Amino acid sequence: MKTVRHELVVLGGGPAGYVAAIRAAQLGFDTACIDENAQFGGTCVRVGCIPSKALLESSHLYEEAKHRFKEHGLKIGSLDLDLAAMMDRKTKIVDTLTGGIDMLFKKQKVTPYHGRGKLRDLNSIVVQGEEPVVIEADRILLCPGSVPATLRGVEEDGDRIGNSTTALSFSEVPEHLVVIGGGYIGMELGSVWNRLGSQVTVLEAFDRIFPGIDSELASIALRTFKKQGFKFQLKTFVQSARVKGDKCVVEVKDGDPITCDRVLLATGRRPATDSIGLESIGLETDRHGFIPVNENFETSVENVFATGDCIGGAMLAHKAMEEAVVCVERMAGMQTHLNYDVIPAIVYTHPEIASVGKMEDELKEAGVAYNKGVCPFGANGRARTLGEPDGRVKILADAKTDRVLGVHIIGARAGDMIAEAAAAMEYGASSEDIARTCHAHPTLAEAMHEAALAVDKRAIHTA
Repeated sequence: MKTVRHELVVLGGGPAGYVAAIRAAQLGFDTACIDENAQFGGTCVRVGCIPSKALLESSHLYEEAKHRFKEHGLKIGSLDLDLAAMMDRKTKIVDTLTGGIDMLFKKQKVTPYHGRGKLRDLNSIVVQGEEPVVIEADRILLCPGSVPATLRGVEEDGDRIGNSTTALSFSEVPEHLVVIGGGYIGMELGSVWNRLGSQVTVLEAFDRIFPGIDSELASIALRTFKKQGFKFQLKTFVQSARVKGDKCVVEVKDGDPITCDRVLLATGRRPATDSIGLESIGLETDRHGFIPVNENFETSVENVFATGDCIGGAMLAHKAMEEAVVCVERMAGMQTHLNYDVIPAIVYTHPEIASVGKMEDELKEAGVAYNKGVCPFGANGRARTLGEPDGRVKILADAKTDRVLGVHIIGARAGDMIAEAAAAMEYGASSEDIARTCHAHPTLAEAMHEAALAVDKRAIHTA
C-alpha cells in the first residue's frame, strides 16, 4: 500500500469537507479530501438537500398545473405524471453539482481520494478504495457528517420501509405513505408524494409538528398542511413497522395498526462517527456520538480538528460550511468568527417556513421583554399577484434597544426572504433600521419592511 503526504487531509466530502478543502487550498495548504462515495458533495448534494428540493419543485409545478393554472386563465388538457422523467431531472441536477465540485478541486489543486477513510494513528488515514493508500498529514480535519437515525422496532428494508434516501427514489407513487416524524425532512418529502397523489399520514410523538421552530408558525403550518390533504396523528408513539406481504404495517402505542404501501422513517439524524477509527487516536465522543471541540474546532487530540454535523448543533449544510471556513482560516492564523445566534433555518414545504434568531417561545421563557411586528402576506401586493396571500412575517425586537432578536416567516419564498433578516441581525440592526430601508415595490420583501414598521405600531398597509 503506497503512502502519500499532505499538509491537511479532510475526511469527508460533504458541505463541511469539500468547502474546508477548497478554502484551505486557497490559503496555500497542500490539501487532500477523502470521501467513500463516487461523488463528492455528501448527503446534502447527493441524497439530501439538492435532490429533495428538485423533487419539491417538480411536484409543486405538477400541483400548480393540476389545481391552480385555471385561476390564471390557463386551460390544459389531460395532465400526465412521468415519474421517471422527474427522477431523471433530479439525477442530472445532482450530477451537475457534484461534477462542479470535481472541477473546483482541480482548479484549486485539492487532491481527491475516493474510498472508505479510517484513522490509523495521530498523523495518518488509511483509505480503502480501488487503490488503497495511506495518507499522512500534519493536520487532520474530520467531517464525516451524519446519517439518518434509526428507530427501535422499525424494520427498514430500503424499499418499502426506508429513510429519506429511500423516499427520494420511489419507483411509483405510493397510494398510502406513512411518515414517522413531523420534522422538516418528513414534511418536505411527505409534501412531494402528497402532491403527486399519495395519501400521507404523519405520525409525530410530540403534540405539534416542527418541534424546533416558532410555535405560532408551526400551528399555522399544521392547519395549512391539513388543508392540503395530510393526515396527522400527534402524540403518537410508533412501536414497530414491518413489511407484510405487499403492504406495510405500523404499530402504534394505544392505537390501531396502520396498513400502508410505504413507510418513511424521518426521526432525525445522528453523527457518522462510529466507524472512522476514533479509538485509534484516543478520541472519545459524547454519549450522543458527537465529537467535542473548542472554539477553534480543535478536538482533544493535537492537530485533529472537526466541523459540521459530527460536532453537534444545528445539522444544517450552511452551518457546516461556515464552520469549515472558520476552522481552516484559524489554522492559517486569521481572526475570523461564526455567529451561532444568526444561523437561518428553512423548511422547503409550501408554504416555505424560515427562521433566524430567537423564537417567541424562547424569549417568553427567558423573561426577555420584546416588541412584535407582524405583516400578513395578504397585505402584500406581490403576494397577491403570485396567488400566494397566505403567510406572514414576524419580527421580534428587544423592548429597550429595538435590536432585532428573531425573524420568522411562513409563506411563499420565505427561504429567500430570510437572508435580509440574517444580514440585518449580523450587523446588529434594529427594527427601525429595517423600517427606514427603502424596499422595492412590488416585492415580497416589502412584508419584511411592513413588519418592521409594525414593531413600532406604525404599519401603513396593515390594520
